[in-house]
Amino acid sequence: MKIVIIEGFGKLETVQKYLGSGYKVFATGGHVRDLPPKRLAVDVKDDFKPTYVVLDDKKKTVDSLKAAAASAETVLLATDPDREGEAISWHVATLLDIPEDAPVRIEFNEISKSAIKKALASPRAINRDLVDAQQARRVLDRLVGYKVSPVLCKKIQGNLSAGRVQSVTLRLVVDREREIKAFVPEEYWSFFAFLKKPSTRESVKAALVGYKGEKLKLTSKAQVDGVVAALDGATYKVTNVKKSVTKSHPFAPFITSTMQQDALNKLGMSLRQTSSAAQTLYEGVDLPGEGKTALITYIRTDSTRVSSEAIAAAREYIGDKFGDKYLPEKPNYYASKKSAQDAHEAIRPISLDRTPESIKPHVNKYIYMLYNLIYKRFLASQMSDATYNSVSVDIAANDYDFRISGRTPLFDGFTRVYAVESKADKDDKASDTAPVPELTEGEILAFDKFDYEQKFTKPPARYTEASLVKAMEEKGIGRPATYTPTVSLLFSRKYTVKDGRAIAPTELGCQVTDMLVKYFPDIMDVGFTAHMEDELDGIEDGGRRWQSVVEGFYDGFEEKIAAAKADGYSLKTPDVATDYVCDKCGANMVVKTGRFGKFLACPNYPKCKNTKNLDEDGNIVEPTQPEVSDVICDKCGATMVVKTGRYGKFLACPNYPKCKNIVNIDKPEQKADDRPLPPCPKCGKPLKKITTYRSTFYGCSGYPDCDFASSAPPIGESCPECGAYLVEKSGKNGKYIKCSSKDCKYKRDVKNDDGK
Repeated sequence: MKIVIIEGFGKLETVQKYLGSGYKVFATGGHVRDLPPKRLAVDVKDDFKPTYVVLDDKKKTVDSLKAAAASAETVLLATDPDREGEAISWHVATLLDIPEDAPVRIEFNEISKSAIKKALASPRAINRDLVDAQQARRVLDRLVGYKVSPVLCKKIQGNLSAGRVQSVTLRLVVDREREIKAFVPEEYWSFFAFLKKPSTRESVKAALVGYKGEKLKLTSKAQVDGVVAALDGATYKVTNVKKSVTKSHPFAPFITSTMQQDALNKLGMSLRQTSSAAQTLYEGVDLPGEGKTALITYIRTDSTRVSSEAIAAAREYIGDKFGDKYLPEKPNYYASKKSAQDAHEAIRPISLDRTPESIKPHVNKYIYMLYNLIYKRFLASQMSDATYNSVSVDIAANDYDFRISGRTPLFDGFTRVYAVESKADKDDKASDTAPVPELTEGEILAFDKFDYEQKFTKPPARYTEASLVKAMEEKGIGRPATYTPTVSLLFSRKYTVKDGRAIAPTELGCQVTDMLVKYFPDIMDVGFTAHMEDELDGIEDGGRRWQSVVEGFYDGFEEKIAAAKADGYSLKTPDVATDYVCDKCGANMVVKTGRFGKFLACPNYPKCKNTKNLDEDGNIVEPTQPEVSDVICDKCGATMVVKTGRYGKFLACPNYPKCKNIVNIDKPEQKADDRPLPPCPKCGKPLKKITTYRSTFYGCSGYPDCDFASSAPPIGESCPECGAYLVEKSGKNGKYIKCSSKDCKYKRDVKNDDGK
């Protein structure tokens, strides 16, 4: 038996289907070995040597892999085709004692039978340059996180974090917000003249653009009145007519960032919804009679490159379906950005024969909409240009210059399948597409009326998730795999909030940004961060030693940390003295602000560690008496009490800390009729039913890396309305299926659920 090791559980079934009976597929569920979570684990004095450990929640996975590898004929490593995937393969190979030069690494850009067959035919050794680029990123991020975060905790509040990419992305949001607040609107007036062609009485709308050959901008009503007076009785003469045929070239097929942007702008999908739908399309969807089938190529890419086979298939499809006039003479090729890793293709459908309509009945609306967008974008990328008849007419009236512009479609080309603009863009440009009557140079037009309106310049718009990703890409901050996690982290850390679709920084986010800019201007500099990404690319290309790149960053870093910690500057909320007397030492207690809000603390800490909780009104919340059990502590003889911890309820000795005895509460046996649980909706790992002393819930086996938990059992389906996971519940009328999102009202009866 040959074993193939992949990353995600979600594609295990799809890959196994194409490999057949001679292979057994195992999934790692991401990294199995990493830097330990509670210490730096980077020896800065020994060439930044990292210390890797098997993650606690992956020990069983590693044991299973070792057992399988011991009896396997061949071990092949098929983790994702990027730096992170290469590093995971390297860690697995190390744990399995596979020689570094062994040809065990295979990769495929799409999960299809042909791609997997091709990968099996050409295994290679693990690429250490890719691994080293990932190691450098990991070590850099660990140094920043572990060294800088304590500065924020000391100077602002506890439980704050900094990150090399996260923090500079936050700065973009904060700087934009301050730019908006500092913006001073300027008055201006739009001014149009409605004119008519005497022979046909056709009306045209001409915009005032200049005065005596110079550009003109009206900034007050007085200026408008002056123009109206100066044009009284003026003759409107056509001075120039310029006609041309203009072309609009198709867009490149999607890369990660452009897919995320169009999904928001055209479909209204959030980053999370887009990432989830794209992952499902890449890993596979259940299709009748076919099982789990992958529909698109790898989704984390910054390359617009497309294989020659895919281009040939697209050209054949276009010719058959739309005709030769929609097919350019030569294939369309698109240049990737200079910073692109070009490790894999653009995002495209695996097969154009698999149309969006053919999968629509079998997937939720978000998966369908995204696939439809990806499908049409790729198809359009290989179609002919759209062409337009464009006309520009200059008109003189006294010393004032007016202009009429218009564009009418001549040939729709690629726009037949993919809209050029969003609806908002079309509304903004409606005047450009208005038909212009046939006008000739020297022709005199009749005056009808003026139309003018007071306006004010607008501040720059807040970032949306899509425009923030676009800014990250344009500025070279992060890479495709980091866009969504970085933006999501800003929300989870409460550094930013959503205001409709817009992203606004919180006061905490502004404080964190200011503190980091004050002490670590390099880390918070966009150009510096982009340069570090280029350095990582240099490691991948084989031109740089990864330790040298880290050393260049670390030079002087410790001094900056020490200076920041020694500085007395702080944004912490000062302690507020109260009349409450500490019942342990007699001192007047003070109000402090912590992770969970305000609380009372003894000022004699650490000698006296007495604290008391406060409610929203500032009143002391007396602790509830713990539930007393009938179990006797076998160490000190006290009657044990029931307490609640991270993993549910347990028995503890009331004499803590003198006696630290604890006893697990036996969990009731699982009922035989419990249904099998689907994979975790958040990360794809197996779910498990967790029964504590008095409650049951469903949690991810990957805890603490994944904190998914649900009070009701998920059923393995996504909500057709919002994309969140569905759960099964029981009510007075029996069992029913509902959406897990509190903001979604979707619900259906189990009896109408095709027998489920």
